[in-house]
Amino acid sequence: MALRNLRYEGDEILRKKSREVPVVDNKIRTLLDDMVETMYANDGVGLAAPQVGILRRVVVIDVGDGNVYKMVNPKIIKTGGKQTDQEGCLSVPEKIGMVSRPMNVRVEYLNENGEKVELNAEGLLARCICHEIDHLDGILFIDRVEEGN
Repeated sequence: MALRNLRYEGDEILRKKSREVPVVDNKIRTLLDDMVETMYANDGVGLAAPQVGILRRVVVIDVGDGNVYKMVNPKIIKTGGKQTDQEGCLSVPEKIGMVSRPMNVRVEYLNENGEKVELNAEGLLARCICHEIDHLDGILFIDRVEEGN
């Protein structure tokens, strides 16, 4: 495993749409492991591949629930409810803002073994999934900050 360099607000790669991963191979597994290490080294709870300069639909998340989620080609297939809370981002240091997100999401993705997974998430995990998938579409949380926040 290796630390990857983070990309920051103003870097054009953060505004580009990421491509799907055609097959989960050793290169993608290495990327996932490197992203987890990089996320922990920077005290993050989530990280998307564009944040380390890779335009692939890959995210990692650890909200402290005992699981490390490694998601390839994640896609939200259902949402419910609403929550509004503060968000920050490793790629947008020193900024926080109030952002509304779904309270519940159902996400479909491939795990590190290339197996299809469907996950129901709520609260902080749902928020993180939405935040990281936004990165894959070139959207930063500051684009969603509610007016006056």
